[in-house]
Amino acid sequence: MMDTSKYSIGYYPAPGTHCKWVQKDHIERAPQWCSVDLRDGNQSLVIPMSLEEKLAFYRLLLKVGFKEIEVGFPAASETEFEFLRTLIDNDMIPQDVTVQVLTQCREHIIRKTFDACKGAPSAIIHFYNSTSVAQREQVFRKSKEEIKQIAVDGAKLVKKLAGEYEGNFRFEYSPESFTGTEPEYALEVCNAVLDVLEPRPDNNVIINLPVTVEMSMPHVYASQVEYMHENLKYREYVTISLHPHNDRGTGVADTELALLAGADRVEGTLFGNGERTGNVDIITLAMNMYSHGVDPLLDFSDMPAICKTYEKCTRMHVYERSPYAGALVFAAFSGSHQDAIAKGMNWRKEKNLHQWSVPYIPIDPKDISRTYDADVIRVNSQSGKGGIGYLLEQTYGYNLPPKMREHFSYLCKSISDHDHRELLGEDVLGIFMDHYLNVHEPIGISEMHITRSAPDKVHANVTFLRHGVPTTIAATGNGSLDAVSQALHDYTGSRYTLKVYTEHSVQEKASNSTAAAYIGIEGEDGKMYWGAGTNTDITRASIYALLSAYNNMIRE
Repeated sequence: MMDTSKYSIGYYPAPGTHCKWVQKDHIERAPQWCSVDLRDGNQSLVIPMSLEEKLAFYRLLLKVGFKEIEVGFPAASETEFEFLRTLIDNDMIPQDVTVQVLTQCREHIIRKTFDACKGAPSAIIHFYNSTSVAQREQVFRKSKEEIKQIAVDGAKLVKKLAGEYEGNFRFEYSPESFTGTEPEYALEVCNAVLDVLEPRPDNNVIINLPVTVEMSMPHVYASQVEYMHENLKYREYVTISLHPHNDRGTGVADTELALLAGADRVEGTLFGNGERTGNVDIITLAMNMYSHGVDPLLDFSDMPAICKTYEKCTRMHVYERSPYAGALVFAAFSGSHQDAIAKGMNWRKEKNLHQWSVPYIPIDPKDISRTYDADVIRVNSQSGKGGIGYLLEQTYGYNLPPKMREHFSYLCKSISDHDHRELLGEDVLGIFMDHYLNVHEPIGISEMHITRSAPDKVHANVTFLRHGVPTTIAATGNGSLDAVSQALHDYTGSRYTLKVYTEHSVQEKASNSTAAAYIGIEGEDGKMYWGAGTNTDITRASIYALLSAYNNMIRE
């Protein structure tokens, strides 16, 4: 048995009642976003990014639309320092973008940080020290007053150096391990820092409340944030920022509830890359807002390209079930799911709807450059007729009659089950063509002449081929298809009944279109057999469909 006795609640709920956020049911506007991929994300990689890789990732973040980007901990390594200098010296920071750097509240580290930031057009100096009970007692072995003094001294130094160095600087302070700190004490430390930095209209200060380690359920963090929101000094000129990690797997929930509780800003990473279980995933947060009709002010419209750059730069893999971005997140293998999706898609088309409401799919995959054929309807042994038929129709233009769809779906599922693999779109098309479309074996037609002597009387001279031997049969019917069917009866001596006939045009990439016909015949054994035919002439397409169905009957 697992031993739970060594664990107890290690967090500190906010004093009093702080739950106004409960009355809100959605986030009304996007927060300020700050990507920390180049710092938190980079330091969590087995092989940190090279200068070239960091530059490539930086360009990706700019393209997505981030206006604040934490570019590193310049005092930590030469690569971090050189990266920031490269951005500044080569004028690579757009006018509307602010870079952010991280530093501990230690004098020599702060000074080296300003050396790296010299001349920055817009930079946030993010300084921090840990305030949690565990760190105060076990790591620093200092009192509350001593820990608060570290923060105050750090604030005084960054304020002093900002006046001495060339550049445009803002300040951000984090009581690290906020979730393991008594909220009253975290408030006391933050207010002491604010007294030094003196927030005002032209000097907005960021107070960051990091979930350095997740310790509580999300609603507890939301109440802690609301407590800080209601009690911070200079609140009008202070931006409350969030920096959630994902130790309990609830980083997104922490962030969403804390935004409802009054936070203004979010620090996170693409795909949640970060130490341990990672940072909060900004893609999930932003796309959740998007799915509620809120503009996240970030552009994820080319998600496959974002995934590709991310994987190349970080050597990480985007998990197939990662929300919105994963390869399988829109995929429906279940037959009932596929049927509902196909009907939902057709409903939108029939009603000419703009609003998205398709079952099982929260957003339109096309909004992020995903496709219905490759990403939504996926075929394996669990799939159903609705999905398989929809895939064939939407991708290749073949609209099978309902009972033929069912027959075709069982064939596809059987092949998938036997081969123990997923069937791709081209596999589905191949199965359709091999088993139903223009099947000319064992009986084919080499020549055909049709004449009409009256509105309901058609004569057909058909030359059938079997094993290379031609045989010409003449027959009469009430239409072209009926006449050829009678000739086929006479030629083979077998009997069947034509039960189903449908037709439609298949638009080709060229200007012309092809006619498609589908026929179901009932054999003497009472079973249904199916065939399809295509030709630029609908008469020939229907005859080829009949011949295909007959060949399937005698082949079986």
